[in-house]
Amino acid sequence: MWFALYQVLLSFAYPLVRLRLRWRARGEPEYGDRVEERFGRVPPDVPEGVIWFHTVSTGETIAAAPIIAELTRRYPDVPFLVTTMTPTGSEQVRMRLMAGESSWDGREETKSHAGSDPRAATQPAARPVARPVVHCYAPYDFPWVLRRFFDRVRPRLLVLMETELWPNLIARASREAVPIMLVNGRLSARSARGYRRLGGLTRKMLQRLTVIACQYPNHAERFLALGAAEEKLQVQGSVKFDVRLPDDASERVEALRQRWALRSRRVWIAGSTHPGEDELLLRAHLAVRQRLPEACLILVPRHPSRCGDVLALCRAQGLRVARQSQSTPDDGAADVIVGDVMGQLIYLYGLSEVAFVGGSLVPAGGHNPIEPALWGQPLLMGEAYENFPDVVERFAEAGSLSVVSGVESLKVELMRCLNDTDARRLAGAAAREVVAKNRGASDRLLALLGAQIEAASEQ
Repeated sequence: MWFALYQVLLSFAYPLVRLRLRWRARGEPEYGDRVEERFGRVPPDVPEGVIWFHTVSTGETIAAAPIIAELTRRYPDVPFLVTTMTPTGSEQVRMRLMAGESSWDGREETKSHAGSDPRAATQPAARPVARPVVHCYAPYDFPWVLRRFFDRVRPRLLVLMETELWPNLIARASREAVPIMLVNGRLSARSARGYRRLGGLTRKMLQRLTVIACQYPNHAERFLALGAAEEKLQVQGSVKFDVRLPDDASERVEALRQRWALRSRRVWIAGSTHPGEDELLLRAHLAVRQRLPEACLILVPRHPSRCGDVLALCRAQGLRVARQSQSTPDDGAADVIVGDVMGQLIYLYGLSEVAFVGGSLVPAGGHNPIEPALWGQPLLMGEAYENFPDVVERFAEAGSLSVVSGVESLKVELMRCLNDTDARRLAGAAAREVVAKNRGASDRLLALLGAQIEAASEQ
């Protein structure tokens, strides 16, 4: 019943999807580019018989990139296709896997944000990789779109990062006898409740998967409760803990510190912020500046199209603002620095003493706190961290992450961290230790993927 209802809803959704792309392109012009790829019209450089990785957006692409890069070295004669749903994810594929930027040792940037001038970004040096990697946008879940895509691409293996489950995609791959792997899988309690409402539709999707490699045992239990076969489930940990600082991190951070004259200032950062959150963070910063007038906030919005709005918010509060992509003579006097350059967040985290991880003071689910932890900093997040509950809990249990309930508690925690040097160092050391203890998932996933690629190549 659910599958049939889904098909009916899709038939009505087609014109709405077209309209939505046009609407999004008004604020983010990239959504108006390469639209037909989303409807199964594959670029001519995509070969047949690919190993297909679907990485959705920025975070999943960054997590998958070093693994895909290593697979291209191990299997140089095998073509790899990486699809995404978002322009920022697309940019990450091109930067990390199609421009000789990725390296398996994991010494890469760990997040990226685009601004009005992404060309201003200077990419880190890394050893080049073999590049049998092509990219296009993923096909939408319309049956006729998927038929066109599969007839053209004929994938040998489909690898879904995290929890990207689409009924027609999985049904089509199963019909074409394409093995389907869900890797680095995560399933929050909230998402599990949503999938449970779909009953048999969810159960059928999960039963068609060849392998489900989960991050943590509780995720595996949720998949099992939804109808996944126990023999297909594995627990491997999160590959996001395997990220490392770039080789050039120290020199790049020092150059930024000199540019903005931050050496003698107290600096905190808010990374990957969302609408409604910036106002709260600026209120907290104004309160901090009453006690520490030299304090500087580095504010990095999650979505590049919002940089102009964030600048306007800062100026409306009477704060002097510097923009990363535009150097001016008075940059060193800025009260707030807005990060708006692609691929720079990992370096900006290195400038701060305390890191707030955004998307968590508003109901956006929160973002990954592992990145600032690499720099050994106290971590702060709001209560809306359901996207990464297991990761957040590991840092909180170690005493390196504090959860704040709003502006008032954020101000208190900021002042505590900025004023207490010993406590700040202890929390930072604990954050690094959590990362170190949870490494290794990438090696386990590589072994699993390698076995599947070899099996698919023999068919």
